[in-house]
Amino acid sequence: MKTYKHLIITLIACLFCITAAHAQFGGFGKKLLDKGSDMVSGGSLSKILKQPQAISTSFKDVDKTGSKPPSFMEGKTPEPLYLLPKTPEGAYKLCAGFYEMTNKSYCLHAGTRGPSTGDGYMLAPVIGPKRDVVILILKHAETHADVKQRSIQVLLWAIIARTRFVDMGNDIKLTATKLLSTNELLMLEGGALGVLPASVMDKAKDQLPAAAQSIFEAENNIRRLAASGNASYEDMEKYAMLAGLAPQPDPEVPSGIWSLHPDGYYIRFVPHGYQRTTVQIYVPQELISTKPGLIYDGPNGIACPANVGAQRLAQTNEPIDPDYTKKLKVVCN
Repeated sequence: MKTYKHLIITLIACLFCITAAHAQFGGFGKKLLDKGSDMVSGGSLSKILKQPQAISTSFKDVDKTGSKPPSFMEGKTPEPLYLLPKTPEGAYKLCAGFYEMTNKSYCLHAGTRGPSTGDGYMLAPVIGPKRDVVILILKHAETHADVKQRSIQVLLWAIIARTRFVDMGNDIKLTATKLLSTNELLMLEGGALGVLPASVMDKAKDQLPAAAQSIFEAENNIRRLAASGNASYEDMEKYAMLAGLAPQPDPEVPSGIWSLHPDGYYIRFVPHGYQRTTVQIYVPQELISTKPGLIYDGPNGIACPANVGAQRLAQTNEPIDPDYTKKLKVVCN
């Protein structure tokens, strides 16, 4: 086992020793394009199109049973969620009451638009081949204050665009190695694509519904940028976030709607762009009496929009601008 880990560490070290010329999207880019072309030779394009998204959660995965209207807790004042005690894994231990926290959140759906006024977001599970590694990144980020939110977002964009770790630029690799252990880095391989040339992209889009074409093209552009070694956050965002408003929100899922968590408490999400989300949680007293040990662990769920053209938002346990001078009015052990 020690020998195996040593080999992996050596491999990672070698990746960071790539020359500057090799890291640019010149000769390296040609190799990626050749790889993408090889993948579609012999009629394998259909196989590429059938590959699942790295994170495939959609509103179809939302359980709307037991949901409550936006007015559910109207007139009630929430207490800071971040003041609740935490488990060793970073989750919040819940007790009866009404709580709120504005936390860091992340875009998990390239080629779509940011949250719009009126969009309803509900709780959904994290689903897809890269589920475990995405959750690990979000959890580990809380203990790595030196890693900026933008750097983490770029890494997540590279992952959801199905970029292989070996193809990622050095800055993205550095972020990954700070947040993931040697063995966890291996989870970034598999289910990945090369950069597809324009001719292949045209053929692919001809076989995709209109709603999926922009996402497929955005992921390809992100893979290209991730491999270039010099792409900025703004460059990535240009492809990950479409300009303008998403299609008309679903009137049956209004902004501020409450979801019934599988554990029995209520939760709702109010996004402020894609980088910040206000989470509110209501825990009934009778629930605590029958289900002690309840927790809220942000990375294990996604704020999913009913509006299919809007962003899925990964949640975290990281509060933004917390005020730890405040005190909880309830006793929570």
